[in-house]
Amino acid sequence: MCSDAQNPKTFVIGNVMSSNLIQLLVLAGIAVFLILRLRSVLGTRDGFEKPPIQNGSGARRSSSRPEFDVIEGGPDRDITDHVEDGSTSAKALAAMKMAESGFSVRDFLEGARGAYEMILMAFEKGDLNDVRGFLSEEVAETFQSVIDRREEEGLVVEANFVGVREVELKSAEYDRESSEGEVTIRFVGELTSVVRDAEGDIVEGNPNEIKRQRDVWTFSRVMGASDPNWILVATGE
Repeated sequence: MCSDAQNPKTFVIGNVMSSNLIQLLVLAGIAVFLILRLRSVLGTRDGFEKPPIQNGSGARRSSSRPEFDVIEGGPDRDITDHVEDGSTSAKALAAMKMAESGFSVRDFLEGARGAYEMILMAFEKGDLNDVRGFLSEEVAETFQSVIDRREEEGLVVEANFVGVREVELKSAEYDRESSEGEVTIRFVGELTSVVRDAEGDIVEGNPNEIKRQRDVWTFSRVMGASDPNWILVATGE
């Protein structure tokens, strides 16, 4: 009888067990490599997990609610920097933004500042040709009537614009049916202005004195329209 060391069956079984052990070690090594690789790509959550919630007995329990913080959006500063949050004007401006995604209150006010100077100086100089496209028919007729009366009386206005001292958004309205928005702005401008008669004599004003011009103007536009220009539809003080 042969010994176990000389038994062919024992030798074969030993080789198989040795081969299986090697395969297990290889697979374990691959698994460790993959775990380390995933951690290097995805990172870890250390420092972000909340501790398990404990019940009254001190035992840990899981929460059915998701463990994350909800960050809610704050008010639109482009609106609340100019009107009170939640006011009728704020809601109207928000509706304008929904109707036209590119609308910005800040940019609108900058444009209104430039329009104020351009329209005011056109009126002072008595020539509305360059700004008539920015005026409603009613406003254009009112301005032109004043200009015509000055000409009939032989009066000439000499004015120089110094700058806009204040631009304040007073109110805003939006009509959802017509998509028409209206914004009322209070301007305080500074300029020098004199009125001369037919002989050239000054009848009003001082060329060396800067005066303040206060106006409340209302601009209107259909939001989303292809024409980007706002129209002056009302004036006041």
